[in-house]
Amino acid sequence: MVTSKSKYSLSRRQVFRVITGAAGSSLVPAAMFASSTSQTITQSDDGLERRSPDEVGVDPRVVLNFIDSAFTNKLDLHSFMLYRSGYVVAEGWSWPYQYHRPHMMHSLTKSVTACGVGLALDEGYFSLHDKVVSFFDEALPAVISSKLGSMTIKDLLTMRSGHDISVSGSTFRQVKTSWVAEFFKIPVIHQPGTHFLYSSALSFMLSAIITKTTGESLRDYLEPRLFQPLGISDLTWGASPNGINSGGNGLSWTTVDSLKLGILHLMMGEWKGQQVIPRNWVNQATRTQVPGEQYGYHWWQNVSGSAYFAEGAFGQFSIVFPEHDAVLTLTAGVQGETLLDLVWEHFPTAFLYSTLRQNVMANNELRSRTDNLRLLPEPRFTESPLAKQISGRTYVIEPNDDNVSEIQLTFSDDNLDFRISDDRGDHHVNVGMRDWIEGRTSVTGNKLHHQYQSKAMVVVAHGQWWDEHTLEMTWQFVETAWVDTVVCRFFDDRISIDRRVNANYAPRVRPTLRGRQLQEIP
Repeated sequence: MVTSKSKYSLSRRQVFRVITGAAGSSLVPAAMFASSTSQTITQSDDGLERRSPDEVGVDPRVVLNFIDSAFTNKLDLHSFMLYRSGYVVAEGWSWPYQYHRPHMMHSLTKSVTACGVGLALDEGYFSLHDKVVSFFDEALPAVISSKLGSMTIKDLLTMRSGHDISVSGSTFRQVKTSWVAEFFKIPVIHQPGTHFLYSSALSFMLSAIITKTTGESLRDYLEPRLFQPLGISDLTWGASPNGINSGGNGLSWTTVDSLKLGILHLMMGEWKGQQVIPRNWVNQATRTQVPGEQYGYHWWQNVSGSAYFAEGAFGQFSIVFPEHDAVLTLTAGVQGETLLDLVWEHFPTAFLYSTLRQNVMANNELRSRTDNLRLLPEPRFTESPLAKQISGRTYVIEPNDDNVSEIQLTFSDDNLDFRISDDRGDHHVNVGMRDWIEGRTSVTGNKLHHQYQSKAMVVVAHGQWWDEHTLEMTWQFVETAWVDTVVCRFFDDRISIDRRVNANYAPRVRPTLRGRQLQEIP
């Protein structure tokens, strides 16, 4: 019979830590264990100064209400940073997400690619009206239709290529040949410049054009022009098989890096006295270029006109409020538009606050409310006598769509080594049975993770027995939006494994795996 050794509730509590205060305020992340050390954010870490919200006209109660609303709606809010009038005034990370961790930004990447386009235009590498086919003689189809031949760089920027098929990054990531050649296979049904259809393939082609004309990858091209001036380092950016950065997605960097992208555009391309990207480009990119779609050059505008924003799947945002001199940046793991709807409910309302009204109590309430919160629930230690019987035994899995061949669970007092073998090899997830454990894994997850697949993903994992025969594991991939729930059920010598994810554009549940114990030879 399963036994529990925890006083904690089983509910999945969304927890968030927010920092507010003067310059030099300290960040003490929610502890992984009691012995975890604190972390300090100072101006020297990211080059940004801190002040309390009410010092620059931000209502701390509205910020608190925004957080409460996110929790009430059961949204996995991983981090946020709020900037106004030269200062970071509130910031927070839900453990195990932390200030220093990179986070996958998905289509927020497109707004970074737009910076590269603006710079390359300014340096004379191409013009907005250059034809896309003019750059790729070696990859063109045998017959070039008049519509394909008329497609311009501006059409790519405004998502008006004439295509009738939207191509997600998840589609291109499965292509092992030239993505440029793949792009030219997409039928051009409409006259380019007349039909809006959001597609990551267009952003990839902008990256490809920059690489073709400058001789550098987009990431390398932007390094001295954008990343170094803003103090952005250690980012990663996925690429096609021939080394062209994906353009529409694949960028991972920290929350503060997204904040800096927003601040740079708020300041019309200027950063600490240096014009990093052309002022005129910022003005053009962030205003509506596609009537009725609130879309600029790879930037979105809200309906009210109070903000423009970079948006990535599953809740990644850098939102600029130009009339209020403010930027709000979020990372999350959510499905749908609920999080963005909550933003518009609370911002820019939060900025309609008199700086003459100091509200120490509200500031303290904001800090107190979030002081020791975390995303993942407290670990719950449970036991089953079955663990000793199955530990180290190999289960042979029936033929399946995920090409899984074997599964093995090896228990110790505190940990579980979960091994799964498939066509990519052997993969291990180190699962804490008493505490959450952080490790790295190569476990296959692309079909649940928007077709992303890394050889080394950071994962925080915990397992618990729900009854004698049912083991549930939670795998939080803390540099992404994803958390997987894996349930193993044991019946005599048989096993079944179910796996689901919190957010995905494809199905969020994989077909059940079934297998039997490999019988040992006496």
